[in-house]
Amino acid sequence: MHKKRNAWCVVMVVLIAAFDRATKIFASEYLAGSGSVVFIKGIVDFSYAENTGAAFSTFSGARWLLVIITAAACVGIFWFIFSGRCRSLPVFWSLALIGAGGVGNLIDRVLYGYVVDFIQPVFINFATFNIADCAVTLGACAFAVAAFIQCLKKEEKNE
Repeated sequence: MHKKRNAWCVVMVVLIAAFDRATKIFASEYLAGSGSVVFIKGIVDFSYAENTGAAFSTFSGARWLLVIITAAACVGIFWFIFSGRCRSLPVFWSLALIGAGGVGNLIDRVLYGYVVDFIQPVFINFATFNIADCAVTLGACAFAVAAFIQCLKKEEKNE
């Protein structure tokens, strides 16, 4: 059972990282220097940006620190989920999403010293982001929901 789940996890991580990489290459080739391009009018534009920091450009310019932190987080996540210690399926998949996004952004940081961002919400004042960021965010939200549900189940047992 675990071997099959682990294999599907590897497939998911590779597909997300590859899709992230492909979209960043596209953004680098077709969006860099072209300003903003409307994708869904009033909702999302594509706008090329190079982020030398972490989320919302925090730790800007700390390339190798961010590489070390991201690599350590990915190693820790993948060790936990592939070691068989992660018994909860929702936690397993949410951590896999976080790891996949981490790998996607880690590739950029190592190769270029910055992360390519290109998805720009225009209906709200928000940071430009990429597919890897989406995977991390979705994984973190799923993890929070899974943790909340597990806490509720423990509370029910204690009553």
